[in-house]
Amino acid sequence: MIGKITGRLDYKAEDHALIDVQGVGYIVYCAKPTLAMMPAAGGVVALYTDLLVREDNLQLFGFPTLAEKEWHRLLTSVQGVGAKAALSIAGTLGVDGVARAISLGDATAVKAAVGVGPKLAQRVVSELKDKAPAIMAMGAAGAAQAVADDAVVIEPSFAAAKPVAAVDGGGAAARADALSALVNLGYGQGEAAGAIAEAMAEGGDGDAQTLIRTCLRLLAPKG
Repeated sequence: MIGKITGRLDYKAEDHALIDVQGVGYIVYCAKPTLAMMPAAGGVVALYTDLLVREDNLQLFGFPTLAEKEWHRLLTSVQGVGAKAALSIAGTLGVDGVARAISLGDATAVKAAVGVGPKLAQRVVSELKDKAPAIMAMGAAGAAQAVADDAVVIEPSFAAAKPVAAVDGGGAAARADALSALVNLGYGQGEAAGAIAEAMAEGGDGDAQTLIRTCLRLLAPKG
């Protein structure tokens, strides 16, 4: 299994890049935002990768962060969502947009991706809604960037945010991660912090995944 590659960019096309790793050229399929952030030919690129093995073909898919790789794997776990369809969803919505759409059950947003119909979009949000907080917590905790010393720096989609107040105890990291994930989903810091406080009052001082899930329920539109 090829989990990460680092090499010189030979060229990039509409949906893939050719990366030269010590004389061996790897064709790596990427979402459009990832391709857009790559340097000019000759620059160094480092990507986390996922290898798709088929009977008659091997395809390598690349991601700038571990969180984005995990989102891709989560999307492809849904029946009917292939690797390229998952890239289309991520490329259309952005990883933060995917997280928000799935967390809020917004099938219309997912349907905006090329090649994704209404039934498939509904299946995506229905099957992944309960699984999304795990990836959100992972990203909020600061997923490592796949970069070499002189590689293009692609900022993680889930940049860790500072908590609004210092906290003590073993749940501090979970609260900070939950706050970061909620802010990256578009909620204001005050709104997110209020939801976390309300979740805590309900006895929700668990891990980040549980806390995020509770907060999303509390922040969901009423009625």
